[in-house]
Amino acid sequence: MPTKHGRKAAIIGAGQTGVTAAVGLLENGFDVTLYSDRNQRSLREDVPATGTALIFGESQRAEASLGLTSYLEPGPTSTGLSVRLVDGREPARPEVIAFDAGFDGGTRGVAVDTRLKADDRLTRFQERGGRFRVEQVDPERLDAIAGEHDLTLVATGRSGLSSLFPVDATRTVYDRPQRRLLMLTVTGLGHGPEVFAHRGPAGGRHSAFSFITDQGEAWWGPYLHKDAGPSWSFLTWAKPGSEWERRYADVDSAASALQAVIDVHRDYLDWDLPEVLSLKVIEEDPHSWITGAVTQLVRRGVGHTAGGHVVAALGDTAVAYDPIAGQGAQGGLVQAAALVHKAAAHDGPFDSAWLTDAFDEFYDRRARAAQLVTRLYLGDDELHDYGDLFFAAAHVHEGFASKLFSLLDNPKPFEKVTSVETAKALITEWAGEPADDILGRFSPAGRFARSDLVRAA
Repeated sequence: MPTKHGRKAAIIGAGQTGVTAAVGLLENGFDVTLYSDRNQRSLREDVPATGTALIFGESQRAEASLGLTSYLEPGPTSTGLSVRLVDGREPARPEVIAFDAGFDGGTRGVAVDTRLKADDRLTRFQERGGRFRVEQVDPERLDAIAGEHDLTLVATGRSGLSSLFPVDATRTVYDRPQRRLLMLTVTGLGHGPEVFAHRGPAGGRHSAFSFITDQGEAWWGPYLHKDAGPSWSFLTWAKPGSEWERRYADVDSAASALQAVIDVHRDYLDWDLPEVLSLKVIEEDPHSWITGAVTQLVRRGVGHTAGGHVVAALGDTAVAYDPIAGQGAQGGLVQAAALVHKAAAHDGPFDSAWLTDAFDEFYDRRARAAQLVTRLYLGDDELHDYGDLFFAAAHVHEGFASKLFSLLDNPKPFEKVTSVETAKALITEWAGEPADDILGRFSPAGRFARSDLVRAA
């Protein structure tokens, strides 16, 4: 029986998840070849970041288990979340929910440009003896590659070779995107308490999240850009048919993206407008923005090439998330680390049964719950009542708000919420007092505090 040492692994796709798995397998004695349709310079300079890649404790520990840095230093990091909610269904558009809380247990979130992280890891991979091949891998070429390797992983994202892995209808809820997305990275603001000070005493050390029920959602978070270093990322989700969707459809450059962001804040999110007016685009990076849409779905974790060779899906190729709850990058890193450790401890063939078992373990451990939490943040009809209870409780009880954010790191506890009663039970457990008592103290925010950053400056 062959040992793990000298066994050959192939990974298709050199994004953050693919190159993380490549480094991990290489360090565990595998002979690894990583394939990409772009060279290293192009992967860093010629494409946009695929998301904010915000990660918390579990995914940071997954990286650390492979000997990789999570960029907590130099940061910047986020130590909490500040939420505002406007009920756009009411003619007066009341400002209803406002709370600001640190992450449970002192957790720090860090959002790093995926191009920077992948580039650093690709350099390490090659320095340690890994082979990097620049070529377009189509299904025919994948068949040949899989036939030459003991383990073949496909991490090409939501397009490309993902069609080899059929959508799992039993694990998939949506058949279309629930939001239109716009992401923009900008500079011009620091990360101290004077930034977003109207939201809470932590200021720019917390991310800012706003919900406008008839339009969509908007998030500001500290970000490490590949060129500009410490910066800010704006990610927004427009609901189908909304005014925001119409505005974001016209974006065709970083400058027009920033103008759309300014206009949306002036018309809908004016409490943060002074901060937004301080921002500027990153001139050296024409790819500092991206727009599009994601259909959240789960694919079969294992596929077969035309020649019958077995291949496994990794990251977004296997499970696609709407990024509203920050589960995509985290899930990919957790899956990659788990698969590396499982493969390193395995002395048998990486056949369909073994790969299916590995994917099912990951799905049961994290992906199923992560999909549920994402649906919660999307205001899914089946989960909407629970979200209303959670946000109302967080508005009243800072301790519960802090625990609520822990679902972004570990979504597993949300799986036991299947009714209003179990939602209240979770509130009671995390807050340390009866949910009905907390909810009985709820009253609308009335009017959010507005930024005075310009006057202070």
